[in-house]
Amino acid sequence: MFSKKLLTPNQALEKVKYFCAYQERSHKEVTEKLYGYGLYSKDVDQIIAVLIEENYLNEERFAVAFAGGKFRVKQWGRQKIKYELKQRGVSSFCINLAIKEIEETDYISTLYSLARKKWESLIKEQFYSRQAKTSSYLITKGYEQHLIIEVIEKLKNEKSE
Repeated sequence: MFSKKLLTPNQALEKVKYFCAYQERSHKEVTEKLYGYGLYSKDVDQIIAVLIEENYLNEERFAVAFAGGKFRVKQWGRQKIKYELKQRGVSSFCINLAIKEIEETDYISTLYSLARKKWESLIKEQFYSRQAKTSSYLITKGYEQHLIIEVIEKLKNEKSE
């Protein structure tokens, strides 16, 4: 069995600067990385302070980038984004700030687009099954129940006209 090479605090600081410069990171990710280098709690706290001071680490910036990316790329809803940010140890203030950055019109149009694709892919299903599967799919994507109901009603009315 091989052992990990332990780093000095200065070596770890340089390594983690590259880690943070590559993409936005949460405090929790960086802390875990530093402990993985074999550092003690005192050293980890000092390095985190340096990273924040030198603007390599910014929780607010991370939350906004994470939320925007997951919404645009994976088309996640607010609920799923909030949950994932909580799992990454982001504060409620930063989570709320990140969620507010998502434009409401983009959010609704993305939800409608996802719902329409799913609805049309289930054309051979019975009506209630189609409705339930579309709703379930949108819930797993992290969209709010009241918005899902509105969108499905809109889809039902389109087909009956």
